[in-house]
Amino acid sequence: MHSYIPIVKTKKPREVVVALDATFFGRRVDKFGLIIAKDIHEGSPVSYHFITTESLFEYQVLLRDTTYKGFTIKAAVIDGKRGLFRLLEGVPVQMCHFHQQAIITRYLTRKPKLEASIDLKRISSYLGKVKQKRFELLLECWHKRHEEFIKEKTYNIETGKWHYTHRRLRSAYRSLKTNLPYLFTYRNYPDLNIANTTNGLDGGLFSPMKMLMKVHRGIGIEMKKKLIVDYLENWVK
Repeated sequence: MHSYIPIVKTKKPREVVVALDATFFGRRVDKFGLIIAKDIHEGSPVSYHFITTESLFEYQVLLRDTTYKGFTIKAAVIDGKRGLFRLLEGVPVQMCHFHQQAIITRYLTRKPKLEASIDLKRISSYLGKVKQKRFELLLECWHKRHEEFIKEKTYNIETGKWHYTHRRLRSAYRSLKTNLPYLFTYRNYPDLNIANTTNGLDGGLFSPMKMLMKVHRGIGIEMKKKLIVDYLENWVK
């Protein structure tokens, strides 16, 4: 079993719309990760490799490998990792709505108490339900209504400095404003049939692989990697 070497199939070069993401397996000493580009239309992995940390360098290697194999990336769906937009400059990029919602929830919690936070969380829930112009108008109206509130500052006696009172609310709003150019790419390029989430990776690929690792939790890292490669090459469409 340990001598088994999974066969890596040669993939036909083509134009692809990909979802890019990374995930990790194990804990502490036996932790390792996988970074992957998946064709969201065919459902198959285009390129992938194992990693120890998720970094822009690893994404750069992934993209170069994809290109080296002859694939042309027509569009990409990502989770919003800082700097990744720059690596994909010139390619239509869609920010995953699920991850954007998660960012908002991280800043505002699931059940915010402040009126401004409640309003902003409700607006973010409209992603995928309204067109870009409508969403931009809602965000603009929110800012005008709560502008003075989010400008409020508090004096810190210990440091002798002022800071914004509602920093987490400001961060949530800034996240939506910063990612706005990438939240409606799937609508702006209808011919490319771009997904608006990376769920095809998170739930459709990573989850089954992690279940596979749980079933074989007693084997070593190298065997786990072989199982993952075998799964990607022979069981994923």
